[in-house]
Amino acid sequence: MPISYKQFFRYGIFGLAVAAIVAFGISPFTGGIVQQWSRSDVEARSRLVFNAIGPLLSRDVEDRAWDRLADLFKRVALDKKILAVGFCDPAGSLIAPTPEMPANFSCEKSAKSDSESFASISSGGRRILVAAFPVQSSRGRSYLVILTDLSFAAARSSQVLAYLLAALASVVLVLTVGTIIFAVLMMRGWMDALRRAVDEVRQGARGGALELRGSSIDREIHKLLRHADHVPHTNQVEWTPKSLQEVLKGILPGAEVLVVSNREPYIHNASETGRVVQRPASGLVSALEPIMRACGGTWIAHGSGSGDREAVDENDRIRVPEAAPAYTLRRIWISEEEQDGYYYGFANEGLWPLCHIVFVRPTFRLSDWQMYRQINQRFADAVVGEARSEDPVVLVQDYHFALVPRMIRERLPKATIITFWHIPWPNAETFGICPWKREIIEGMLGSTIIGFHTQFHCNNFIEGVDRFVESRIDREVQAVTLGGHETGIRAYPISIEWPPRELEKLPAPSECRSSVVAQFGLEEGTRLIVGVERFDYTKGILDRMRAVDALLSRNPAWRDRLAFVQVAAPTRSKLTSYSKLQAEAEALAAEINQRHPGRRPVIHLIARHYEPSDVFRLFRAADVCVVSSLHDGMNLVAKEFVSSREDNAGVLILSSFTGASRELSEAIIVNPYDTEEMASAIEVALMMPVQEQAERMKLMRQQVKEHNVYRWAGTMLVDAARSRTRERVLGLAAKARLDAELICPVP
Repeated sequence: MPISYKQFFRYGIFGLAVAAIVAFGISPFTGGIVQQWSRSDVEARSRLVFNAIGPLLSRDVEDRAWDRLADLFKRVALDKKILAVGFCDPAGSLIAPTPEMPANFSCEKSAKSDSESFASISSGGRRILVAAFPVQSSRGRSYLVILTDLSFAAARSSQVLAYLLAALASVVLVLTVGTIIFAVLMMRGWMDALRRAVDEVRQGARGGALELRGSSIDREIHKLLRHADHVPHTNQVEWTPKSLQEVLKGILPGAEVLVVSNREPYIHNASETGRVVQRPASGLVSALEPIMRACGGTWIAHGSGSGDREAVDENDRIRVPEAAPAYTLRRIWISEEEQDGYYYGFANEGLWPLCHIVFVRPTFRLSDWQMYRQINQRFADAVVGEARSEDPVVLVQDYHFALVPRMIRERLPKATIITFWHIPWPNAETFGICPWKREIIEGMLGSTIIGFHTQFHCNNFIEGVDRFVESRIDREVQAVTLGGHETGIRAYPISIEWPPRELEKLPAPSECRSSVVAQFGLEEGTRLIVGVERFDYTKGILDRMRAVDALLSRNPAWRDRLAFVQVAAPTRSKLTSYSKLQAEAEALAAEINQRHPGRRPVIHLIARHYEPSDVFRLFRAADVCVVSSLHDGMNLVAKEFVSSREDNAGVLILSSFTGASRELSEAIIVNPYDTEEMASAIEVALMMPVQEQAERMKLMRQQVKEHNVYRWAGTMLVDAARSRTRERVLGLAAKARLDAELICPVP
């Protein structure tokens, strides 16, 4: 006699109850094991910390450098499991404790053994393990104490119990459900046989049309899959402008490409002699131009030149480059009032400081946000108006257009939209400052792919999505699904063209050095340190000058042996924070030169725009290049310096807060907020042997050569092509299913 469904469910519930009893029965044993394991783990972690910082600890204790010791302890306490760190001197006094040190902690009770010791104390209802390690110095025996909150061990025990219960329940549930499914299939076997018979009758009546349609869709799907098999792997291509064009033609044949950026690739300026065409020095332009030349698409940008309006036709278009037209430039006009709100206001007084986290307060005004949204809509309308197909490839560039992807998606749902965010993305807590955080994230999630410079910024973005937007996040494949649309989140480190075209016009490094030495009136043999940036508070210009000041104060022997040339082009002068920075920099340079008088000034601050050829001449002449950004998405200055040194000479000092520091690890990596560390790094760079310079520079040059700007663009396009093929296959498969259901509906 068959068993009923109710009986099966009753047996299933009984099995789950048995699993629960077994799990709780063995829980005391598992709890004890987990507690002991957790304590051993904490002891080993504490011992590892002591072994790691022991040499630094001994030095600071001998020097009685308590401030340096406090800073070291704060870094150690960043570990999530470490509660507090402190130092007990021979007298039993607690020195340099971190802020979380319990008030009732006593050195006399916890640090008195001749060897390492571990003890448990209670504080505020928490159980805390105190690890004490003896440190011998000329002043007697002291102790490093590391306190760890053991409350996580109890939580870990609960988790183990929960996992055990879930595992046992799963086994019982799988066996029960499997039995039920088997029985149901057996009971319904005769119904399946009857349905197959009915299907055969229907197919006989209408099979001709279904077979024709199915074979057509099947052939199209196989064609797309065969095409996907030939999409190259990015490591198999030597990336050049020509190879980028060839790959584009192969993976996106016939695709319509549109670029959206605030900066235009060609600027027309009016002059006394007529209209002059200027090509801005921009890595973005260098990367995207080969794409546009290959596909003949449309580049949509803000027309900012004084002669731009006179150069376009009645539809605000012009074919560029004018000598050999390859693609269309569509210009968007923005009034001065709109520019103040959209560009200077929300983009550069709001998003820029928000994303860079350099302690400049972001300013958010409703009027700026409204203008930003209005300009974003204007650019999105231009994309839709320029698109000749329903599924163009749209490349949206930077933080000026966070809302554009979704605006395009609403009107061109089949478009492949790649958004690249050229500046850092902050953590969720910081981004939560923005009043319109949800609208910005949702706007960006209209993209097919969102690109950032580093994986760290990708993780921050996903964290922000998780915090502020109701969506489905797949962290394994780095994708977010919102409203049925999936967006991939990827790291694409931007780079420069290789080799830079400016180098073709420049003489050898020795000649460049001679001209720069003569230009600044330096003596032969002067060690030359250079910095090239915009006058932006994120670039750490003041910090690098203070480091030079600290080096000269520490070692006056360098006074007439070095010179620091800082080129800083004024930018965004309408904003108070930028004009104030320039005034501070000029005052600081004068102050340092006055404090360290000599035959010639130490600091040479050049507050004007340098042409690319002049920048590369300066790089080729330098002994040291300092890139001390306080926060940067990538910073291409570092890569430009490396690319300029085919003589394999020169040293790069690079901030750890730049994306470039993840790739150029052979540079001297520094914390730009630490003036003394920066001063030491400059001295090390000035004294570095030529052989070591060459070894470091060769590795960095190989990195920049292989990971150039064409690879950056090509990798994004390859990923877009794969996503495009996947969406088309899924669309065809869904259409085939729909057609089958219409022709032969299931009863």
